[in-house]
Amino acid sequence: MTRHRYVWATVFLLWRLAAVAQTGVVERLSVDATDATRNLLHATVTIPVAPGAITIVYPKWIPGNHRPTGPIQNFTGLHFRAGGKEMEWQRDLEDMWAFHLEIPAGVNELQASYDLVTYNGKSSLASSKVLDLLWNQVVLYPKGAATDTVKITASVRLPEGWKFGTALTPTRQSGTTVEFQPVSLTTLVDSPLIAGAIYRQIQITPPGEALTHVVDMVGESEEAIQITDKDIASMKQLVAETGKLFGARHYTKYHFLLTLGDQTAHHGLEHHESSDNGAAEDMFSNSSSHDLEADLLPHEFVHSWNGKYRRPAGLATPTYQEPMHGDLLWVYEGLTDYLGNILAARTGLRSPEQFRENLAYTAAMLDHRAGRTWRPLQDTATSVQSLFAAPTEWTNWRRTADYYPEGYLLWLEVDALIRQKSNGQKSLNDFCHLFHGGQSGPPAVVTYKFEDVVAALNQVVPNDWAGFLRERLDSKSPHAPIGGITNGGWKLVYTDQKNATMDAREKNSDSIDLSFSLGLIATKQGDVRDVIPDSPAYAAGLGPGMKLIAVNGRKWSKDVVRAALRASVHSQQPISLLAENGEYYNTYQVNYHEGDRYPHLVRTEGQPNLLDEIIKPQAGRQ
Repeated sequence: MTRHRYVWATVFLLWRLAAVAQTGVVERLSVDATDATRNLLHATVTIPVAPGAITIVYPKWIPGNHRPTGPIQNFTGLHFRAGGKEMEWQRDLEDMWAFHLEIPAGVNELQASYDLVTYNGKSSLASSKVLDLLWNQVVLYPKGAATDTVKITASVRLPEGWKFGTALTPTRQSGTTVEFQPVSLTTLVDSPLIAGAIYRQIQITPPGEALTHVVDMVGESEEAIQITDKDIASMKQLVAETGKLFGARHYTKYHFLLTLGDQTAHHGLEHHESSDNGAAEDMFSNSSSHDLEADLLPHEFVHSWNGKYRRPAGLATPTYQEPMHGDLLWVYEGLTDYLGNILAARTGLRSPEQFRENLAYTAAMLDHRAGRTWRPLQDTATSVQSLFAAPTEWTNWRRTADYYPEGYLLWLEVDALIRQKSNGQKSLNDFCHLFHGGQSGPPAVVTYKFEDVVAALNQVVPNDWAGFLRERLDSKSPHAPIGGITNGGWKLVYTDQKNATMDAREKNSDSIDLSFSLGLIATKQGDVRDVIPDSPAYAAGLGPGMKLIAVNGRKWSKDVVRAALRASVHSQQPISLLAENGEYYNTYQVNYHEGDRYPHLVRTEGQPNLLDEIIKPQAGRQ
């Protein structure tokens, strides 16, 4: 290409992008989900185009995931057609989410057809009974077009007899095909759809609340969707509590989308007017599952304010192709983790005792996190895109997304400090009202930086909040920040009595957590998943990837290792663990004599009980 032609081509490209920004792109998206039961979705999208070079992109950086998780590896069967002819395309050599085409003269519309595989080798978004449709996984759009300017009319064809829940507004339904009101690509991706053969919707709008709030449930069985009256009352209380906490709502209605099944992914993903939640099939019938999942819906609901409305500037990108910066995830996710847990207690989804046991486990787990001596909390947020993709082995040394649980501890400490400094007149509730409140209305995004968080905290109670936060964010202390517990009138102790949260986790998984005794986590079959550096197991030479065969000469099992732990208190002999490591066997002598150890919180005499005050219901208080 000559320089003259190159300049004019560049001018033309810029003109096209400017036109897109001003007038927007209007696409038609059709999803055929009738093959969802075998983990396959079929989709077509029609995109307006002009002659010349164009790049079509598949969403890469997904809001709420904070990293490039657009499942390009599961995007298959791609064909482009224009003017009735098959179009050749080339994938970008560096960006796997981008496809280059040349649009011929006289063509103003490009159609793409493709499939999505919903199974990723570990979990699925669909089964024989349910479907979790994430629109970002089935859509394409022109590179350079801001997602707010791309308008889409979407439709979905569901399996016969299936019903659905979504925050989108249906405009027409013909047979099993549903068409939705045209929305921006931003809104479409922010509005997932769940569907299933077994469906139930429950109204949870509390008295006096103007906006509609519902729970849409799909389940693997009829039993799965039998939510109790107590939980329905708690969900109504959750809506009331958030109204009191934030003082405004940034949505026009809200759908809690809940998929209950063990064949599909267990997860939570936030959106402005809905949350997409996947939980165990027995969430409402099994006390252990209920306890473990109690903060799921409160957590994702809080994100409507903290994450969707107020959002770190580095996570508010104009397209899904631009990298996101996770440095403030200790606010986005850490504060939400804290609020989700205390709202679970304020609404009765968890009892006060369950709340304390959960908090004790969180504090103990982080206090034994050896990786904190080299990787500060701040870096767990900054490096989110690499940490989430890391294997589970050596998690304790590597660290993982600790900005969730350690953010929980950090904000608990902030809350306790505000209450102390104000003599109980102020709390983190005031910060939430100030920082996340504003004016009620439809979805909007207001960005912030570190300095804005500090300024808002200082409006509540003057303090060196910048120094306080940076000290904890940048610390390489071997111990977790548990000032919120100690200042809250409690202390962390260890006994031989099981921790309720750990017991629930063990009952609902195949693992046994011996982090606070031997210093390892293993499956019930003996596979070592993690070992804590400097723990007795680590000192003996054990590591992830090994398989425990026997304990003191007897075949490995949960009961056998626990019996060995109890016996160790009265024995001078080490615990002998026979382990398989690849093709080799070795016996490891673990020098440990303290028995079972589980974390709990106990009251500190003479100190105000701030923890109990923090989890008291706020709705209805003057």
